[in-house]
Amino acid sequence: MQEENNFKPEDAQAQKQDSPIVKLQGMKNERGNIFWVHLFIELILFIGLAVLFIFYFTSKKPSNQNTQLALQKTMSKPVKVVFINIDTLNNQYLYVKKLKTDLEATGKRLETEVMTEQAAFEKEAADFQKQAAANAIPEDKAKVMYDALMQKQQALADKKERYTQQVAEKEQSMHVTLLDTVTNFLKRYNRNYNFDYILGYANSGQILLASETLDITDDVLKELNKEYKEKGE
Repeated sequence: MQEENNFKPEDAQAQKQDSPIVKLQGMKNERGNIFWVHLFIELILFIGLAVLFIFYFTSKKPSNQNTQLALQKTMSKPVKVVFINIDTLNNQYLYVKKLKTDLEATGKRLETEVMTEQAAFEKEAADFQKQAAANAIPEDKAKVMYDALMQKQQALADKKERYTQQVAEKEQSMHVTLLDTVTNFLKRYNRNYNFDYILGYANSGQILLASETLDITDDVLKELNKEYKEKGE
């Protein structure tokens, strides 16, 4: 029986630096950082930034006939440009709100699962530390328990990373779906107007200033929400 108690307090102290409890503290510090993915979808709708430069010199005319013809057509036809406020679409388009809700629900579900497993791991690790500190378990058994805890810790870290990637991929997929939905709508919408450019305006975008007379956001938003409701999604 004396040999079974060879796992002394000083042995537990020597293992303290490699203990799962020590490593566990780092995991606790990350507790609030899991799945801090961007849960706010930003509509990617910058179809193009139209800037027209026409250099016309009366003293030097292009010698190429094709170039001359292109310039004549450009100058004779006015370019019809309008824009949509992306920030407004993000806040008021019903489909965007649905995508945000779905993404947040997925992130919360996966986070809860990981947090539950982490809490169970922390309890098991704390129990092991108490037994080891009290010299209540043999050295060989303590080693087996310690290795098992390390494997659980690694498995938990892998799951956390896998779930984080899963949420990020879901968010990216939503971006693509949203862009495709809005782009296809605008193609149908533009059949009645034949705009040359429909630009995307945002506070942090590339267009610094746009006249409000070119803003078609309200009409586009109204039609987008109408289609969404008709689909009953």
